[in-house]
Amino acid sequence: MIVRFSRLTICSLPKRDGKQSVLHPLVVGLAAETSPESTASFLKTGPKTGSKRIAMTAPDSPRLLARVRDKIRLKHYSIRTEHVYVDWIKRFIWFYGKRHPVDLGPNEVEAFLTDLAVARGVAASTQNQAKSALLFLYKEVLGIELPWLERIDRARAPTRLPVVLTREEAAAVLGQLHGVHGLIGRLLYGTGMRIMEAMRLRVQDVDFGRREILIRDGKGHKDRVTVLPRAVESSLRKQLDEARKVHRRDLAAGFGNVWLPYALARKYPRAGREWIWQHVFPAAARSRDPRTGVVRRQHLSDQAFQRAMRQAVRDAGLTKPATPHTLRHSFATHLLESGYDIRTVQELLGHIDVSTTMIYTHVLNRGGRGVVSPLDGGGP
Repeated sequence: MIVRFSRLTICSLPKRDGKQSVLHPLVVGLAAETSPESTASFLKTGPKTGSKRIAMTAPDSPRLLARVRDKIRLKHYSIRTEHVYVDWIKRFIWFYGKRHPVDLGPNEVEAFLTDLAVARGVAASTQNQAKSALLFLYKEVLGIELPWLERIDRARAPTRLPVVLTREEAAAVLGQLHGVHGLIGRLLYGTGMRIMEAMRLRVQDVDFGRREILIRDGKGHKDRVTVLPRAVESSLRKQLDEARKVHRRDLAAGFGNVWLPYALARKYPRAGREWIWQHVFPAAARSRDPRTGVVRRQHLSDQAFQRAMRQAVRDAGLTKPATPHTLRHSFATHLLESGYDIRTVQELLGHIDVSTTMIYTHVLNRGGRGVVSPLDGGGP
């Protein structure tokens, strides 16, 4: 027997020995009425979408990757961490011919990580990223203690000094950035923010009266305060005016509800439409939220600025491999050159340990640890 209500189809098996054997309701989204013949086929193989069959899983046993995503969101990891972890877990499963990770042990995990380093030649940081994803899968999702995985040695990343621009080089690069990208570049160099910290700025985070910027939920889920340079105040006010015009157009079109963190949208249903929660750098077009499916305007993509930065470095004629993060390195180094104490720089950068900030003392503009070369000291 088949009972159909719109797109909901409830299937039950025929009577057997005078008793009705009932299955759980299955929402199959069929486009046409189901015949008795197709019902028998459905019960054996599951519903079809196009040419692909949909695997039937019990409601209390969601698919593995869905469980991974749910656990990541439960722990409030970023959307980027979610994408990276899911991608590595997929690669691990495909590497062993779609075998379930429960059936794999330390030898298989170590062989996978070894293949990344030996056969594929990935960097040590990439190999460690894959290991972290697998550790999360086994420990947090599957609930399997992994003393053997923790004993697998982490790849040792080489210690490298950060790329730092001189003041003249920084000015040359920033001079090649225009419009909103020019403002973002000057903010990165003038405040020491990371690129995603700048992209995620909200209107309420900018305090012109105190000349400071509040960076919320930065790396390590920490808030911190950094300086608002006077040189960008005028441009930043103009950017806020443009962002407000965009927000008003969105409200008039029935949108304007920005994403809010930590379920604030449920606690304050109207807050997402308020001006103070809007992004300082809104995207040019609305898009669908990858987690909720809601159409809204996100912040500007960091990839667009990265492309603009690469072009600016080329146009400025620099031979250094400068990236947006180089502006943050330059901010810290130039503050130390100006005589600011390292603790102040540590707080502005948001470093937990001062030893992380100490690396900038090795790239101060003194040349070779301040040593005068014998060739410059009157040698032959």
